[in-house]
Amino acid sequence: MRKHIALSLFMLLVVGGGLAIGALTRPDDWYRALAKPPFNPPDWVFAPVWTALYAAIAVAGWRTWRRGRDRAGMALWWGQLALNFAWTPLFFGAHRIDLALATIVVLLATILGFIAWTAARDRISALLFVPYAVWVGFATILTTALFARNS
Repeated sequence: MRKHIALSLFMLLVVGGGLAIGALTRPDDWYRALAKPPFNPPDWVFAPVWTALYAAIAVAGWRTWRRGRDRAGMALWWGQLALNFAWTPLFFGAHRIDLALATIVVLLATILGFIAWTAARDRISALLFVPYAVWVGFATILTTALFARNS
């Protein structure tokens, strides 16, 4: 029973936190006016993709936490979450594409670090982060293009 409560708390933190940040910093007129690259997805794509990714992030964090003594794994997990939650307010709230770009580059490195660290310790947690790494890799390219077109 306790493990289900812990998993629920991870889900609430990650999925709830991500959705709350997204709701508070929605795309605005500034974003709509940006020169976007042709591969920019439509706005409706982001919410379902992020919701699924946040669920996977929560499960991987919960699994890493359950291992107990994996301080490095949890440090990487908390680091990526903080960077992830910082990106949206930097980009959509502060309109700072430059800081959002720097943040997402470090985020991607942290995600890859988590995958590398957990691969030998908990293959499932590592695999749960692979789609996240692919999406954030794409988002890094997209943010780079937005920075280049609008600076």
